[in-house]
Amino acid sequence: MKVNLFTSTLNRSLILALVMVLAMGACKSKKKAVQPEPEPAPVERVEEKPAPQPPAPTAEEVAVEKLENAFNSVAASGNTGIANQSIEQTLAMFSNQDTPVLIVIHEENGVKDYDEPTTIRKYLEYLKDTKKNLNFISDIRLDANGKVSELELRRK
Repeated sequence: MKVNLFTSTLNRSLILALVMVLAMGACKSKKKAVQPEPEPAPVERVEEKPAPQPPAPTAEEVAVEKLENAFNSVAASGNTGIANQSIEQTLAMFSNQDTPVLIVIHEENGVKDYDEPTTIRKYLEYLKDTKKNLNFISDIRLDANGKVSELELRRK
């Protein structure tokens, strides 16, 4: 009988020890949940600098944009009257009606081959007749008054 009693006492002791370990573990986890979290370290505020403004467009860039729009307007005009009006407005941007327009047809190793030179008036009339603007401005020269004195075009 003593063996039975020892075994049951041992079992009871082990079960009691297991319950106590579980109870202690449960208490610790509750304490961790109840304890407040430490405050995060203060973050330094960095003043946001506004993004740098893009540089103002140069006179050449403004002239190129206006001329591209004018060329497209002449080419897309619905009738001759509107096209002629657009041509006159565009000619006001040039130093004179005979301003040279050079069209690059080929370039190799920095050497450019040009189509037959023309004037701005002839080029605008060509745009009016063909109703297609197949070139873009690759180089522009302005005189002291801010008017176009030479124009170089390339195929798109």
